[in-house]
Amino acid sequence: MIGEYFDGAPIVTWASLKVSQQSVVIGFDLDMTLLDTRPGIAATYRALTVRTGVHVDAELAVSRLGPPLRAEISEWFPPESVEEAVRVYRLLYPEHAITPAVALPGALAALAAVRAAGGRIVVITSKLGRLASLHLAHLDIPVDEVHGDVFAEEKASVLRSVGATAYVGDHVADMQAGVLARVPVLGVTTGPCSADELRAAGASAVSADLHAFPAFLRGVISVGRPGSDD
Repeated sequence: MIGEYFDGAPIVTWASLKVSQQSVVIGFDLDMTLLDTRPGIAATYRALTVRTGVHVDAELAVSRLGPPLRAEISEWFPPESVEEAVRVYRLLYPEHAITPAVALPGALAALAAVRAAGGRIVVITSKLGRLASLHLAHLDIPVDEVHGDVFAEEKASVLRSVGATAYVGDHVADMQAGVLARVPVLGVTTGPCSADELRAAGASAVSADLHAFPAFLRGVISVGRPGSDD
């Protein structure tokens, strides 16, 4: 049953979840969930400093990836300069950030598990969709849909619109999105948030990385199915 609430919304538990016979649709966050984008993003921030003359502590910035770009830019630039800094950063991004990114441990196996289950892969990220797509194309990672420039409750709206079965992310806002969309969510500690923080935000399960995802997926699609113990 659903016995807990987060921000007014019920937390989905294994006992409450009843997966239908519809197609499996799994949402994934991008930065620090599927890909380690920190080196390239740090390089982009350093290039932004050179271009604008405004110092950005690149290592600090990449230690807290997750929220929208404007939130980080606002830490370094005055309000009247934020939009221009965002524009310049995004111009610099393809040159500096795409090539250094690598798949995180277990990411490719996680995506393969979705395909093996006959499922669809939807990337839902605060990064602009075109930049996320550049990362995926460079690493030859095929997905079915990319939804960019969304965060927290906006991700929940996307999860509902695509009929998501579950979501996977590394940030407390990703856990909140799963809670609001009423889908189970796997939290991974490859990003800035601890296991305790992810659990407190509503994670259905927490793992050190995506190596745990195939077992998570099997649990999600078996709950409520004929022959299960649930």
